Amino acid sequence: MPAPTTKQLRLFNIDRFSDSDAIASNNGKWSINQFSAEGLCPEAERQSLERKFLPLTQITSDFNRQSVSYQMSKKDCLHRWLKYKEGFSADLVEQLLDEMGIKQGDTILDPFLGSGTTSLVAQMRGINSIGFDIMPMLNIAIKAKANVANYDLRELSSFLHYIISIKRPSGYNKRVNSVYVTKNAYAIETEMDIAFFTDAINDSHFSEHAKTLGILCVLNSLEHVSFTAKDGQYLRWDERSTKIIEANITRQAAGRPPFKIILNKGELPQLKDAIIEQLKQAIDDVHYLQNNSSPLLSKAKISFTQGSSLLELPRLDNNTIHGVITSPPYCNRYDYTRIYALELAYLGVGEIEIRKIRQDLLSCTVESKPKIEFLSEYYRSIGKQYDYDEIMSIINSNEVLNEVLYALTKRNERGDINNKGVLPMVKGYFEELTFIFYELFRICRKGAQVAFVNDNVRYAGEVIPVDFLSTAIAERIGFRPIKIYTLKQQKGNSSQQMAKFGRVPLRKSITIWEK
Repeated sequence: MPAPTTKQLRLFNIDRFSDSDAIASNNGKWSINQFSAEGLCPEAERQSLERKFLPLTQITSDFNRQSVSYQMSKKDCLHRWLKYKEGFSADLVEQLLDEMGIKQGDTILDPFLGSGTTSLVAQMRGINSIGFDIMPMLNIAIKAKANVANYDLRELSSFLHYIISIKRPSGYNKRVNSVYVTKNAYAIETEMDIAFFTDAINDSHFSEHAKTLGILCVLNSLEHVSFTAKDGQYLRWDERSTKIIEANITRQAAGRPPFKIILNKGELPQLKDAIIEQLKQAIDDVHYLQNNSSPLLSKAKISFTQGSSLLELPRLDNNTIHGVITSPPYCNRYDYTRIYALELAYLGVGEIEIRKIRQDLLSCTVESKPKIEFLSEYYRSIGKQYDYDEIMSIINSNEVLNEVLYALTKRNERGDINNKGVLPMVKGYFEELTFIFYELFRICRKGAQVAFVNDNVRYAGEVIPVDFLSTAIAERIGFRPIKIYTLKQQKGNSSQQMAKFGRVPLRKSITIWEK
């Protein structure tokens, strides 16, 4: 059997970013000539920002859209244990750790930890890490992955044989928990299988380490055995699902055409087979890692808290972090509580709690409500009223953000924005990032570098330069902008925007700042 892909395990010196691999930053293809379609809205502040930070921008071939997404991690040993599309690759973290000079015994932070790639790569190098994330399934993923050095392979082998040997009794009729979004996501037999194998794992005599890994295997199998597929900001539904069939019957009865569904996942695997495949893969990874990884693995500490970084960062001590590598939710309307609704429902998260998680996330959906009043009360409760006032002063004096918000307001008045929630979402997004950046500056040691992966966005013909605007906020707080890596592969626009306003290529960037 070939060895798993393990780029994150090789403790070698990766070449630093070389000038030969970067195209001159003033290449017009990556700069924005017009931020407001048809010149409708003011854009002087955005143009000024573009001129200021273009000299720091490097168009690089060291990174690509695969390395800043899950597409590489799904082939990587350990990191593939949870399919998390919004995560970045282990290879990206490797290169950034080298770029920053983070060494054994240092502490790296990821305030939006996702599937845990930053912490896990750091652990392989003997680097301590702190991470926060609000999504409940990530707590299970981190526990399962971080214990890689502690698994008993003989026990895991017995655990695998246990899964292979058990079968749902004919009289068993318990079903997996569901919410409105996930109703009819599985065949009835599959719903009962999910509930049965979950109970069988939890009630077994195996260690908590093995049980956690087993539950993660079930969690990572849910999409495979369902009539859904994660696609952008939604779940797509298979045309054979009861949900689509019933919806089309209702539409036809009302004289409306049926949904045009192009998704057909083919023959869906049995849950038991999916779990066995996931568990075999995990055991292969554990075997390889325990025999080939560095002794530094067991010396590094991973500290993970399930919670919002807006609340957790203010609790960290000053000048304690040696570097930050992260990718926040993008300002792109993606609702992670819907994308990961199968996983949330499986873990028993109900409708009310899902709505709460949606609001507690960094403002990135059109349903996001303002958090300023809540943050005011929170900062006052922890004795940081002065910090809150400082942050609000920075927000209120942000002329680029004010220009963006004015432009979106004008577009909304013209009817160019299809959802009024876009305006408070964009406003809240950058307000909350300002709180995050302020706290990062406080807790970082002098000389620490911060790497943020993010996408620029466009709404109603108005380009929002997330990379440069974020860098301007960080600079106002006290960070020194070092460089802005921009991928050669640019992001497109929605078909609706291109039809109405034309196409404007959008950068996907990694901004690097230093305290």
